[in-house]
Amino acid sequence: MLYGWTVPTTEESRAPRVVVLAAEGQPLPYNLAEIGALAEVTVTDAAGLARAAIGADVLFLWDFFSSALREAWPQADALKWVHVAAAGVDAMMFDELRSSDVVVTNAHGTFDQPIAEFVLASVLAHDKQLHLSKALQQRAVWQHREVTRSGGSHALVVGTGGIGRATARLLRAVGLEVRGVGRTAREDDPDFGVVHRSADLAQHAGWADHLVLIAPLTEQTRDLVDARVLAVLKSSAHLVNVGRGALVDESALIEALREGRIAAASLDVFREEPLPADHPFWTMENVHMSAHMCGDVIGWRDALAEQFLDKLEEWTAGGNLTGVVDKHRGYVSTH
Repeated sequence: MLYGWTVPTTEESRAPRVVVLAAEGQPLPYNLAEIGALAEVTVTDAAGLARAAIGADVLFLWDFFSSALREAWPQADALKWVHVAAAGVDAMMFDELRSSDVVVTNAHGTFDQPIAEFVLASVLAHDKQLHLSKALQQRAVWQHREVTRSGGSHALVVGTGGIGRATARLLRAVGLEVRGVGRTAREDDPDFGVVHRSADLAQHAGWADHLVLIAPLTEQTRDLVDARVLAVLKSSAHLVNVGRGALVDESALIEALREGRIAAASLDVFREEPLPADHPFWTMENVHMSAHMCGDVIGWRDALAEQFLDKLEEWTAGGNLTGVVDKHRGYVSTH
């Protein structure tokens, strides 16, 4: 159903029509009035999108995991631009949208530094045994141990877009050696130095002390870390996934962790979210989980609302949109 209200503009006859798709009960963008100064704004949930999409110029996917546009597509007769308030666009993409002239943008840049900080925290927590220290504290056990020096260790970052680059820079700043994994190989990358092809990951994963997954989910990256890749990792290796759960074959990962073939995994994303209560990850001591929150720093929603307003101002003024997603690759190409 529609939320049932519209933010009017002072010049409705000349204003574009913007539809904001929000989940029921989801806090709305704080700056709807400012958006409404530039456009006629209708707020709807998924059930009302088909009706709201008729004649709409712009769709703002505030509910960024929604796939509702696929069903509403036949009614989206005037759609020119879709903005997704997230870095990943895999949940909302479909063939008709890919082949259309509709421009898709995402939250490119908003999450780069927060996610990079989260990856660094995951690496340091693993190397300094912070998870074990907390567990020992809860049992009132005093146990002196030696921890790992992070400087000089190897981080292989899968995903060479903006988030991957911010991560590479931050890890290098504390002394880790970093290489990248991306669509094409190169040896003179400004942030990674060496970049290996994703298709060759199994040939290079053995170099990594920390295998960091930041890649978008595409047909090429689904199950990229499978049993073959896990088999070549060091027994001391640490897997960090802040990309998408489906980048990893979870069954193969569980087996590798249980058998001690890799040391640990820090996981922020999962194939099914929320993670089912009976999932093995909950009780595995060498798995460290968070609830898909690696980029959600305080104020993140306001930052996303401001980003859309900036883009809308740019678009209504006749400028070129930034952060345009390559709809066939599924991400913003940085070079």
